[in-house]
Amino acid sequence: MEKLKRPVEVESRTTLVETGCGHLYVTVGCNSGCPIEVFASLGKAGGCSTCQNEALTRSISLGLKYGIPTKEYVGELEGIRCPSPNMFPKGERTLSCADGIAKVLRGYVGGDNKV
Repeated sequence: MEKLKRPVEVESRTTLVETGCGHLYVTVGCNSGCPIEVFASLGKAGGCSTCQNEALTRSISLGLKYGIPTKEYVGELEGIRCPSPNMFPKGERTLSCADGIAKVLRGYVGGDNKV
C-alpha cells in the first residue's frame, strides 16, 4: 500500500472538546472530503498529556494516509477512560482526550473515509 502525499493545502475543521485536562481542540484536515490528518491541542501548553496527544494524532494521521478507515480509529479509541471525564458539548460524556478525538472522528465515518 502506498502512502498518500499531502497536498500543499487541505480543508480543515477544528472542534472544541471539553475534557478533564481542559479544552481540547481537535483539527481534522481533509483532501476531497477524506480525512488525511488529525491534530489535537490542549488549551494549556506542555505536559505529558500534550505529548501523548501529539503522538496519538501523528499515528492516526499516518494511518489515514495509508488508507486505514476512520471508523477503525473510532472503534479503537472510543471508550478509553481517564480519571477525569467531562461533558462533550452535545451532552455526551468525554471519557478522555482519546475518547474526545474519537468522537470528533466519528463525524467523518462513511464510505471510504468520505465526510
